[in-house]
Amino acid sequence: MNLFPSTFKILLGTTPPAGAAPNSTDYPGANPYPTVKEQRAFEKGLLEKTNKSASDVILYDNRIVVFKMESDVMLYVVGSADENEVLLYNVVLSLRDALGILFKGATDKRTIVENYDLVALTIDETIDDGIILETDPVMIASRVSRAPAADAPNMKNIDLTEQGLMNAWEFGKRRLAEGLRQM
Repeated sequence: MNLFPSTFKILLGTTPPAGAAPNSTDYPGANPYPTVKEQRAFEKGLLEKTNKSASDVILYDNRIVVFKMESDVMLYVVGSADENEVLLYNVVLSLRDALGILFKGATDKRTIVENYDLVALTIDETIDDGIILETDPVMIASRVSRAPAADAPNMKNIDLTEQGLMNAWEFGKRRLAEGLRQM
């Protein structure tokens, strides 16, 4: 048993077309399947076994696999056989809930593909090099940054001409004078 709880792999899978493997995130030093062929065989077998499974925790290929179905996407967390399955289950639930917060409840295949950068950041905030960092979905979602909205102020709206800078200087002088008078 390791000092820190850890995982081997996080998978985001759907029922893939023939020959395609689910999206996955591997962690350095923890990948027991070094070739793509072995990874695809593991992922295909895992998908077949979990499609007909009624539980959320299984033992597959001497690894604990915890998974959760969300709309048309399966979220998997794979850990070693001696890992705590309750903690791994909390990881998959926190990942699901954090994605739900970020996507406002619309966690489906299309949303995940369109916002894959946010999904990768969410996984990175949850797990780093296989070590579980956080299981609070609100904290995870708050650490993941979204792209600025189209109507948000940006640097293009700031007047950087000489007259604009003089206006800013005069505004600053007035505010400073008002502040000093109030003292």
